[in-house]
Amino acid sequence: MLALALAIGFVAGLRSLTAPAAASWAAALGWIDLQGTRLHWMGSWVTVAIFTLLAFLELVADKLARTPNRTTPGPLISRMVLGGLCGAALMVANQRSLVAGAVLGALGALIGAFAGYQARFHLVRRLNLRDLAVAIPEDLIAIVLAYLIVRAS
Repeated sequence: MLALALAIGFVAGLRSLTAPAAASWAAALGWIDLQGTRLHWMGSWVTVAIFTLLAFLELVADKLARTPNRTTPGPLISRMVLGGLCGAALMVANQRSLVAGAVLGALGALIGAFAGYQARFHLVRRLNLRDLAVAIPEDLIAIVLAYLIVRAS
């Protein structure tokens, strides 16, 4: 379970809102049980709709030239907070420590943000690709990983 909390944080490091959208869907569909916990609101259909819309908008915004780098303080802190939220949700759903989940999720987001940035930067440079040619596969990787992680929880 610790690895899954770290992994969902990693997804938040790649795409900050994909992880909470996946965790919310998992809670709403009953794949993870957050009822009776402080994070029960994650399973609300309103929360699912908000996180899903925001995740979609992030996928679009990520492709814009004016979007700030994910490793700058504001976006990085947001990724860590959202990764921590998702890590906590997965741990709480399995009767484990909310704090440990939050710490692991935040750490995973930190790792994911820098690893994703470096991978994208070097693939674009070394393979002489347009950024979009790397950004779209990165989106797909984040979505598939998020799905696999919440299903394994």
